[in-house]
Amino acid sequence: MTDAEIQSAILDMGRRARAAAHELVKLSSAGKNTILLAMADEIEARQTEILDANAKDLATAHEKGLTKAMIDRLTLDPKRLKAVADAVREVAALPDPVGEQLSEWTRPNGLHITKKRVPIGVIGIIFESRPNVTSDAASLCFKTGNATLLRGGSEAIHSNVALAAALQAGGERAGLPKDSIQLIPFTDRASVEHMAKMDQYLDLIIPRGGKGLIEKVVATARMPVIKHYDGVCHVYVAPDADQDMAVKIIVNSKTQKPGVCNALETVLVHQDIAAAFYPKLGETLRQAHVEMRGDATSLAHLGSGAKAATEEDWSTEYLDLILSIKTVASLDEAITHINRYGSHHTDSIVTRNRADAERFQHEVDSAVVLHNASTRFNDGGEFGFGAEIGISTDKLHARGPMGLAELCSYKYIVDGEGQIR
Repeated sequence: MTDAEIQSAILDMGRRARAAAHELVKLSSAGKNTILLAMADEIEARQTEILDANAKDLATAHEKGLTKAMIDRLTLDPKRLKAVADAVREVAALPDPVGEQLSEWTRPNGLHITKKRVPIGVIGIIFESRPNVTSDAASLCFKTGNATLLRGGSEAIHSNVALAAALQAGGERAGLPKDSIQLIPFTDRASVEHMAKMDQYLDLIIPRGGKGLIEKVVATARMPVIKHYDGVCHVYVAPDADQDMAVKIIVNSKTQKPGVCNALETVLVHQDIAAAFYPKLGETLRQAHVEMRGDATSLAHLGSGAKAATEEDWSTEYLDLILSIKTVASLDEAITHINRYGSHHTDSIVTRNRADAERFQHEVDSAVVLHNASTRFNDGGEFGFGAEIGISTDKLHARGPMGLAELCSYKYIVDGEGQIR
């Protein structure tokens, strides 16, 4: 297809999504939950079809020489597909935020004003690699009454098409409005640009992927974008910290799942405990096969295998078993370092001093700031949201893990008795 034909096709999908959004607002919570359960059942009913599509993506991935980690993220099997369907069922079990009353008041003139949650409208999701994002994003957006326009990466195109078809077909049998869930079948970057310029139909875009993709969306989007570029996350170990606790938190934050945005990238250690703490930390990190890149003070105590850090290391998201380590003279210096080099994602302090912890949490400008806990807890499931669409480092309109409430806007309902101004 020509670029003009692709643009026309995407515009038509947007128009149909807008029409579907007008129908979605009419659904009750019970109706939406019935549709979600039907979607989950259809995913399982189409297991053979979906796994055959995934096999095509995997064959292409092997031909292109994609990494083992990328291929693992791409792979579906009966167990993983069951988990995808169960995740849709879990969304059905979550409380519906649509219609929730946020506040109400009556004015002196008698006007009664109510502020309620409502759907955003049409949400575009641009993502890479993982086919489960198709169902996760679609089910979360649908639960909040939003139509969804999905654009996945080329690596998972066959899997994504099969999953989206199952969601729409299963849902339609239970009352899902036509075109509520659509997958753009084009994987070229031009399709991203066309989608980002379609502000007459899209109310919001959420890009999930590499920094290049996100920068492309932000540069061209005519509608709001919710995103995060990097996850340069920190743990600061204060001089009064429980050192064994600090080591456990650091190792978990770095190694439990190193390739995700809430994994630890930089450790800051107070100079007063450098000689005692660094040998413990260094030995444990070596056992976990973590490459250490430290400043001069840390290198003097970490032991074998540590390398000198560069200026670039302090702002690098490794997404790997690599950790930068820096010594600081004070809480002030730790806070200043994080606000300068961090990505406003997730940062933690290990300390027994509650006042210092509260100051750290107040002054560090990040979406999630923890005290005596792993950075890996910045997660919608861990926060009790049940599921999330992603983690935002923006400040408007959502920040941190985005659950169902963050996929809603609000409106004011005003009731009068003939008042005029």
